Amino acid sequence: MAHISGKAGQVDAAAEVTGVKSWTLDYTADTLESTDFADAGVKTYVVGGSGWSGSFEGLKDGAPLALAGASVAIALKETQTATQKWTGSAFITGIHASTSADGIVTYAYDFQGTGALTVATA
Repeated sequence: MAHISGKAGQVDAAAEVTGVKSWTLDYTADTLESTDFADAGVKTYVVGGSGWSGSFEGLKDGAPLALAGASVAIALKETQTATQKWTGSAFITGIHASTSADGIVTYAYDFQGTGALTVATA
C-alpha cells in the first residue's frame, strides 16, 4: 500500500479554516472491568463508550475561528480525496494564540467531539 503525504490536509469547521499546518485526532473507547469469581482471578473486560477529541494549529489568517464553547461541524481531511476525512460535531474547548517578536502569529484550537464520528476510508 502506498503512503500518503499530509501536505494536502485541511480542517473545515463550518467552513475551511485557513492557515492550518497540522491536526490531531484521538478516537478512543473505554474498557470496563467485568471480572467476577468465575474468572478465577484473571481480569476480563467489555467495551464501554467511545469518544473523540483533538486539536489543530496553524498560522493566523483572519479572525479566530470561534469562541470557546462554540459548536461546529468539523471535517479533518487527510488529503483532498473525498473519502479520506473524519467528520462529526464538536465543541471548541480551547483557543491558544501565540506571538513573538521574531515569529509569526499562530492559533491552536482544542475540540471535544459530541456524538458519532464518521471515520475516514481509503
